Amino acid sequence: MIQVLLPAPSADSLESTLEGLDILDWWTSPLPGERVEVDILAAAEAVEPVMDKLEARFSVLEDWRLILKPVEATLPRPPAREEKNGDREGKESPREAGTRPPRVPRVNREELYATVQDGLGDPLSFLAMILLSAVVAAFGLVHDDVAVIIGAMVIAPLLGPNMALALATTLGDEDLARKALLRNFLGIGSALALSLLLGFLFGADPAVPALAARTSPQVDSLLLALASGTAGAYALTGGGANTLIGVMVAVALMPPLVTCGMLLGANHPTPALGALLLFLANLISVNLAGVATFLARGIHPRSWWEAERASRAARKAMALWIVLLLALAAILWYSSG
Repeated sequence: MIQVLLPAPSADSLESTLEGLDILDWWTSPLPGERVEVDILAAAEAVEPVMDKLEARFSVLEDWRLILKPVEATLPRPPAREEKNGDREGKESPREAGTRPPRVPRVNREELYATVQDGLGDPLSFLAMILLSAVVAAFGLVHDDVAVIIGAMVIAPLLGPNMALALATTLGDEDLARKALLRNFLGIGSALALSLLLGFLFGADPAVPALAARTSPQVDSLLLALASGTAGAYALTGGGANTLIGVMVAVALMPPLVTCGMLLGANHPTPALGALLLFLANLISVNLAGVATFLARGIHPRSWWEAERASRAARKAMALWIVLLLALAAILWYSSG
């Protein structure tokens, strides 16, 4: 349900604005103060083009507001969607990209943006979650307790900033990218510092199976990280919160980072380097797979000129991540040989 609040005179152009858009129904209600409320019912995959058209038409007004609300059910049931023969013919230009619903149903761009913003959280809450996750991971690692390690993975505070960074790259959003990078630096730095301290104070035995398993990464670790990063971005664009929990466990950014810090604090630099390589492999793979998946799912900015700029930024970022991933794969292959 798309709810739009408008000055009454502006509502006269609403019918022409909505013409040609894939909506189920719409109606208006008068409000006090010469305003109207417009309620537009649309399928989830059709919401993004409707919101883009409304924003382009009414964003020049000072007194307007658009609110998106979930709808659990509606009767009569919406008719089954049929794909037109021409929908798969040819290739859309960036100028055409925002005029039709995505071919694969997904959440709209604004919902996705709000989700990754929530994943970043405020700095203090984010820092608290990082430190708690590091403590839980450290306890599970030194005691070889798989259940506790999985608990640290589910907390997964580092997944949010990296999904946000991938989305910012896809949309060419510099502000979101800057915020995501700052959260990443804060999270990685604080987790590493705390795990160094824990390793220095309590020691860490690299022979413990849980620690040893994260000090000898192989090339196939990159494939797991790429698949997990792809699943994370796909779960976000599909609105699958339950799926995302499983992805948090698979990506596992925190355990190798904590392993690296603890072993380094306990004066075991060689296995600590192996854990660092595993962490970097996961970090790079999550970002590369995230950008690729967002692009494949049709995530793009609203205006066509922003889409062209974002496309260039995404290509450059993907090239950088691929180069880093290949370099890391070469290091892993050489070290395993």
